[in-house]
Amino acid sequence: MAAATLPCRVLDVIFGYLDLPDLANCALVCKHWCQYLSDENSDVWRLQCVRKVADEALKSDILCNVTSYKAKAMAFCHAWNPQDCSRNIYIKPNGFTLHRNPVAQSTDGVRGKIGFNSGRHAWEVWWDGPLGTVAVVGIATKHAPMQCHGYVALLGSDDQSWGWNLVDNHLLHNGDSQGNFPQCNNAPKYQVGERIRVILDMDDNTLSFERGYEFLGVAFRGLPSVKLFPAVSAVYGNTEVCMVYLGPPLDG
Repeated sequence: MAAATLPCRVLDVIFGYLDLPDLANCALVCKHWCQYLSDENSDVWRLQCVRKVADEALKSDILCNVTSYKAKAMAFCHAWNPQDCSRNIYIKPNGFTLHRNPVAQSTDGVRGKIGFNSGRHAWEVWWDGPLGTVAVVGIATKHAPMQCHGYVALLGSDDQSWGWNLVDNHLLHNGDSQGNFPQCNNAPKYQVGERIRVILDMDDNTLSFERGYEFLGVAFRGLPSVKLFPAVSAVYGNTEVCMVYLGPPLDG
């Protein structure tokens, strides 16, 4: 097969013209291409990273837990969607941080660019500003609203979203509290800047959370087999929330 005999310098040129979905397809062409693309710090992935990820993000600690060029490029492709958020939210130039404008009597949300209906996925979310009275992290379908009047737990307010309110440690779905989380006595309150790891298992239809590499447990079971997106909702003016996609979670 001619594809399997192409030297690496030629592959560098060819792959340099392609985007991430095309590169994923190229990895299926033959063993040689698959092995070449498996090097997540190759020139191909470095070029993808430089093209897509802002210098501000690369030079900050936002991506400290994604070390390879490929992982950084993938994180950007899964980041907050500037076209799928409340009108009171904008995505900062680094591509990973939302900023909520100080609009009174409004709750505002945002979804990630890519949703999932299969596989296991993990991402980190953290507030870089005050939480206010409600600050919810979780998942939503494409149909869940991303803005409403008042200061409420928007994420989890209907049957299209599931969330954990970090202010009072309540789980929310379909407009009702689903109990306290984590299920332990005197659970510590969330601290600004603390990274929450969200784990969505679409093979087992569950949503779980970690904090400080401590597994907090399964928050929701029986999730529907539809495309679910990373999401948050916030109420505090000028607060900021970051999200970084990590890929498949590491067991153990």
